[in-house]
Amino acid sequence: MGALNEHASLAERVEELLAAGGPLPIVAAGDPVLRRVAEPFDGQLEPALLTRFAEALRVTMHAAPGVGLAAPQVGVGLRIAVIEDPAPVPDEVRVARGRVPQPFRVLVNPRYESVGAGRAAFYEGCLSVPGWQAVVARHAEVRLVARDEHGRAVDEVFAGWPARIVQHETDHLDGTLYLDRAELRSLASGEAMAALWAQPTPERAAAALGFDLP
Repeated sequence: MGALNEHASLAERVEELLAAGGPLPIVAAGDPVLRRVAEPFDGQLEPALLTRFAEALRVTMHAAPGVGLAAPQVGVGLRIAVIEDPAPVPDEVRVARGRVPQPFRVLVNPRYESVGAGRAAFYEGCLSVPGWQAVVARHAEVRLVARDEHGRAVDEVFAGWPARIVQHETDHLDGTLYLDRAELRSLASGEAMAALWAQPTPERAAAALGFDLP
């Protein structure tokens, strides 16, 4: 009975969010939902509701705008995330960061593991920590295992910027924010990023702010 009630509660929460229409409100750092391990998805949302919720996450991600969004970021503690990146960047950024277009994907119960020992460090931000960015060293290549919104298996290797997106969004489902992995000496406001650290790589920032890169 308890499990059924919990399922109903989550479904009711999602229905309530969707009823407002438009982009969903994104919760900011400090909200406990961002620090809890999200509940594995096990049919808490009926297929039609899951489809509507995934589309709402997509609309919200586009409106923000961002390249990924996890369910806890809209106050829903389920292991669901969406990613999509049109990668509208100059060639020098694309080459330096390995940023290539990614189609829209719904990731249900995703988990990742590193492929090789390579690490890459770049500035990144988060829709739940608006106005700030910091350098995060992450696995350069990861294997993602998940399901899509239709229950089909996903087992794929990601490299470069797509690997960073996968790690960032999956971390959200474990109650981890990018700041937990960041080099805090690199922390920069949006204004400082635009004025000082907009280069394709963070080497200049590392030298000026006094932090190491892998």
